[in-house]
Amino acid sequence: MNSVWTWSLGSVAVVSLVSLVGIVTLAVNKRRLQGALLFLVSFAVGGLFGDAFIHILPEAFEHAPSRLAPSLLVLLGLFIFFILEKFIYWRHCHAGVCDFHQKPVVWVNLIGDGIHNFIDGVLIAASYGVSFPIGFATTLAVVFHEIPQEIGDFGILIHGGLSRRQALGYNFLCSLTAFAGALAVLLIGPSVQGLSRLVIPVAAGGFIYIAGSDLIPELHRETSVGRSFLQFAAIGLGVGVMALLLLLE
Repeated sequence: MNSVWTWSLGSVAVVSLVSLVGIVTLAVNKRRLQGALLFLVSFAVGGLFGDAFIHILPEAFEHAPSRLAPSLLVLLGLFIFFILEKFIYWRHCHAGVCDFHQKPVVWVNLIGDGIHNFIDGVLIAASYGVSFPIGFATTLAVVFHEIPQEIGDFGILIHGGLSRRQALGYNFLCSLTAFAGALAVLLIGPSVQGLSRLVIPVAAGGFIYIAGSDLIPELHRETSVGRSFLQFAAIGLGVGVMALLLLLE
């Protein structure tokens, strides 16, 4: 039992440290970073769509008692994130004028990523509860999954108005929700599986909302043919990376 706790929490700690992958950008000057944002945000779009449609939704439908339930939960996720973003606008913008420096996508993304990290913690701890090899394989899959996602998330936070240091800090704090997911499994046990089945499709709806509502409209601000092609290539790369991760399952 103690080994399950040790390996579960140790693996979650490693996954949480992946959120600091954006630290490499601290050595890059601001001008080059701004130039990379186009690629990072586009990559994030592909990563979010790929994660939702290639990984999360098939998992949700596979273990659902009916096809209707996951669909309704995805719609619930869309509505939740719409209301959340609307609330942020209401809180910071008045009389049709908004000078809020940090775009709502920052907070919407952080909350969505927090839910996703919670699920990662649930999956890791539950896998170690079955056997060490399965737990270790799941941890590797999550790490490889998190690297492209965290790069994209970092780009989203910078694009949304945070400084690089703020983006690193918030992203790291958000990653700690994985510990909550792992502890839920370790303390509560199998009964938490029902919770993960509810949360997974809601998270998928959040990812779809962030990519489609917040990020794609930002990409449409760029109209040059060359940079638009770069956007398309980066989106395709994000989806492709998520598809390749199927090989690890």
